[in-house]
Amino acid sequence: MASLTTEENYELMATPESQPSKRRKKKSIVWEHFTVETVSAGTRRAYCKQCRQSFAYSTGSKVAGTSHLKRHIAKGTCPSLLRGSNQENQMTPYSAPAKVGSDPPKRRYRTSASQYVPFDQDRARHEIARMIILHDYPLHMVEHRGFVSFVQNLQPRFDLVNFSGVQGDCIATYLSEKQGVMKFIEGMPGRVCITVDSWASSQSMAYLFMTGYFMDIDWKIHCRLLNVVMEPFPDSDTALSHAVATCLSEWNLESKLFSLTFNQPLSEGARENLRPFLAIKNPLILNGQLLIGSCIARVLTEAAKDVLGAGQEVIRKIRDSVKYVKTSESHEEKFVDLRNQLQVPSDKNLSLDNQTQWNTTFEMLAAASELKEVFTCLDTSDPDYRGGASLEEWKQVETLCTYLKPLYDAGSALTSPANASAITMFHEVWKIQSDLSRAVTSEDPFIAALTKLMLEKIDKYWKDCSLVLAIAVVMDPRFKMKLVEFSFSKMYGEDAPTYVKIVDNGIHELFLEYVSLPLPLTPTYAEEGSGVRTDDPSSQGGGGTLLSDHGLTDFDVYIMETSGQQMKSELDQYLDETLLPRVQEFDVLGWWKLNKLKYPTLSKMARDILSIPVSTLAPEAVFDTTTREMDQYRSSLRPDTVDALFCAKDWMQYGSAAAAAGAAEVSNALVKVEFSG
Repeated sequence: MASLTTEENYELMATPESQPSKRRKKKSIVWEHFTVETVSAGTRRAYCKQCRQSFAYSTGSKVAGTSHLKRHIAKGTCPSLLRGSNQENQMTPYSAPAKVGSDPPKRRYRTSASQYVPFDQDRARHEIARMIILHDYPLHMVEHRGFVSFVQNLQPRFDLVNFSGVQGDCIATYLSEKQGVMKFIEGMPGRVCITVDSWASSQSMAYLFMTGYFMDIDWKIHCRLLNVVMEPFPDSDTALSHAVATCLSEWNLESKLFSLTFNQPLSEGARENLRPFLAIKNPLILNGQLLIGSCIARVLTEAAKDVLGAGQEVIRKIRDSVKYVKTSESHEEKFVDLRNQLQVPSDKNLSLDNQTQWNTTFEMLAAASELKEVFTCLDTSDPDYRGGASLEEWKQVETLCTYLKPLYDAGSALTSPANASAITMFHEVWKIQSDLSRAVTSEDPFIAALTKLMLEKIDKYWKDCSLVLAIAVVMDPRFKMKLVEFSFSKMYGEDAPTYVKIVDNGIHELFLEYVSLPLPLTPTYAEEGSGVRTDDPSSQGGGGTLLSDHGLTDFDVYIMETSGQQMKSELDQYLDETLLPRVQEFDVLGWWKLNKLKYPTLSKMARDILSIPVSTLAPEAVFDTTTREMDQYRSSLRPDTVDALFCAKDWMQYGSAAAAAGAAEVSNALVKVEFSG
């Protein structure tokens, strides 16, 4: 069916509130230049009023649209319009009238032959919707007096749109963008991992943000916000399973889901309700063992809040001291003079903390601790300075920094996409767990009590997620099972072999599930398919056609049957090979991309495992001490409108085919202006 115009798409996709009872009157600019005439039964053509050239318009129920009509006007191809433009010395937005008796103005711009820029009502409404989505403007802004006045002065021909109309436009934009995202995800060769981040609201409802992570054929990880689901009863055991089911069904991901990561620990009821549901949807993936996770960023934040809570009194004193120095120019000058006199080195900048992000509090404490001698001297030399920390309190600050530092380092890794992986978090978490296990037996009651609180949270995360983290480490050719064995021996002592066996069994079980999937039997493995394409970089030739197996399929089966018992599996072969050197800048994904021909099945499994996200939060929110909350305005909107606004904004930052096509159309229609000096 022929494509519809933007105007017709809006009419089809308008919301029930904004859907007109009858077809809207044509408002496109082209109808000022064209008329539609019936040339035969069921066939109509559009005629240019200037040159009488005719264009296809409709045949039966198929409508050709107006894009080609716009090009006829916008590109200046209409000979009559072009002659009129050349004969009349029309004013343009890029020139000014010359003053009488003055010299001819110096030409500053060079324009194309066509200087006629048509106004497109449909395009204007589309751009308003995009503006609202991209910048989180309220939909009611189109009814604000200032906006209405601005638009009327800018373009009097624009027909103002109300709240219902722009809501329909935003949803239409969302649906258009969604088509491109669905095609993009369908083209992904592996499975999809989903994170679930819960936002609260003042209406006691929750909004669950469902984000999908997947790896493309070039082994690059992508993420897209898939759904924002409103749950009226977020504490119920079925709330999460309902949201996950909605997402999987809407995006056709029932058979492609690999893992789930939640922003907070699940209740036992929710866990038990969710695991069977996911196991039914994905019966091949370890019976759901990789489908339950927790957000490591939230765990680190909760542990950091334990540290900050234990030292809140001394932290208040340090904050007041820093405030005294940083909020007065004269105080800061005196502080710098004292530092220079004492020759106290420090590479950290002293600054006040933002109490909504715990990393800034750690940075304040760490910088102040390095400058404690200066603060102590300030306490004795400045009569206006009051309430400085004592020597014992400065020791407590050092203790707080000691236990905040590993949490801070782990959180900082999450802010870098290159390091926010399950492999990195395995290293960070097991080190934290080991250090806390030793410190919890300390004779210092302050340290023992502090580390006990932290260890409870880290232990719970490790219990829930250690299998996922360990399997990811095994997929790193620098570590494989060796690091699992080493780290578990430090953590579990004599019981370590039992836990190592769980990981070994798990990864072999998972590999057998991938072996059961349809894959080529020969080592000549293409990314997707049963043969080698000649346009693959690893193959020879350049025709882009699938090479024939020359009738050797039965031979492949014979090889598997006669030598299968003696041959090692890809997994065992990989595990038996020597570890790679531990170079700092090692690209794990790049290594698997290069070795996918050697390990055709194992590389598929590695691709999915290494896609698992360990955090549900954006990098800028990793250190937040407060949970996200939907603002009151968006809470008042319909759930489908909230979903459309958030998702479309996320997708627009990556660009889309629809946006590119629209930009090209606008580029063709607008006057090309080039600055000539």
